Amino acid sequence: MRIWGATLVIVTCVSRWAGAQQPAALPEGVTPAMIEEGGKLFKGAALCAACHGVNATGAVGPNLTDTLWLHSKGTYEDIVRQITTGVPQAQAKGGVMMPPKGGSGINDAQIRAVAAYVWSLSHK
Repeated sequence: MRIWGATLVIVTCVSRWAGAQQPAALPEGVTPAMIEEGGKLFKGAALCAACHGVNATGAVGPNLTDTLWLHSKGTYEDIVRQITTGVPQAQAKGGVMMPPKGGSGINDAQIRAVAAYVWSLSHK
């Protein structure tokens, strides 16, 4: 019985600690598969890595892994909108515009996948 009691205490403590480390809940409609696909697109066909860097920590474009959002509140829908419309040069904080879809030919489903990936970077 003592072993069971000690095990229960350990499991309870580990469960509480693990619960405190859980990532933010995914936005409605976002799945882990979308995030994975978005990461592939980010580094490839969507052309995001060309400006934001392969690790999205910034280069010509801003860092996308922190919680500082320059042109929105950083919600999933805000990110979808920003990827879709881009950022005109006059509004760009660093002076470098972001063309709609990052200048790529990605479709709406791919935009949503990239947005899911970008959202996940700052909501760990």
